Amino acid sequence: MVDPILLLATELWWVAPTAAGAGAAGYAMVRRRGTVNGRRLGYDAARLELRRAQLDARAAADAARVARADAARVIAEKAAARADAEAVASARRALREAQLASRAAVARVRVSRVRVSTERSAMAAGGMLPLERLRARHDALLARWMEYETDPARAIAFPAMSDGRQPATALFLAALERARDARPRPDTRVTAEDFAAYRVAVDELERTFDVAERTARGEQVRPELPDALWDAARTFAVRTSDSVIAWTTRKRRP
Repeated sequence: MVDPILLLATELWWVAPTAAGAGAAGYAMVRRRGTVNGRRLGYDAARLELRRAQLDARAAADAARVARADAARVIAEKAAARADAEAVASARRALREAQLASRAAVARVRVSRVRVSTERSAMAAGGMLPLERLRARHDALLARWMEYETDPARAIAFPAMSDGRQPATALFLAALERARDARPRPDTRVTAEDFAAYRVAVDELERTFDVAERTARGEQVRPELPDALWDAARTFAVRTSDSVIAWTTRKRRP
């Protein structure tokens, strides 16, 4: 099991200063690239995710149709005494699962469409670049976690947040590593696919931290929201926040 304190140290590689000249040059290079294509990075990633969600939805719908036909076949075979009740129950269970998967895929398409619209509005409104916003979300969550790791009172009150043997904490620590690995380094070119992968990792990190934190505080955590519903809530919150920021910026302009 990974030591949380060691993991905390490895999480903060991007804040440890390297050679000053190289760091400044890397930052300037990122800023120059940001003025060219960084503004639409989130929009391009959202469009990529929408295309993938649409393909997944079509595949899930096809799978549901196949499951429906297979269930009808098994029911007919039972009527002809060529299948038993267990086979019918299995076919119906497979159909329910396929239908649920199809509905979830459709929900992801809807969420992806909202995200495209949100990123288009954010691109027009200006403000922080998409990658900067995503890094800020990542950093904010790390700061919340560091409070449990560095504050003795919190560590005593909520020991489960540092105990990798706890299932919810173990899932969070695994998500922590994935988000760290997905985070682009300052001196690398970030593609829409890179950005999408990093956003998914940060979304997962926020979900698992929420569950781990509530579990450590003694709450009876219900089964986690389906990803599509969580994404819908996250997208709505981000969209609302961006709208408020854009409105405030316009009000401040002379």
